[in-house]
Amino acid sequence: MTRNEDELTARIEMLEARLMHQEAALDELTRTLLAQEQLIRRQGEILRRLEALVQRLSPADLAAVEDNSPPPHY
Repeated sequence: MTRNEDELTARIEMLEARLMHQEAALDELTRTLLAQEQLIRRQGEILRRLEALVQRLSPADLAAVEDNSPPPHY
């Protein structure tokens, strides 16, 4: 091989290695994004359940909770 061919081969190998690293990084980012999406969906469901629970509480229930709390100086 000539010097130019050696240099081109080295550059191609370097580019292939960089591409492999970028593909691995992209795969990791995709897995992270999917995990975060699942977490956000679970948190959304929890919030919906809590909202429904709070809406079912009557004002008397809320007043009873406030009456049982200790004074602020405790």
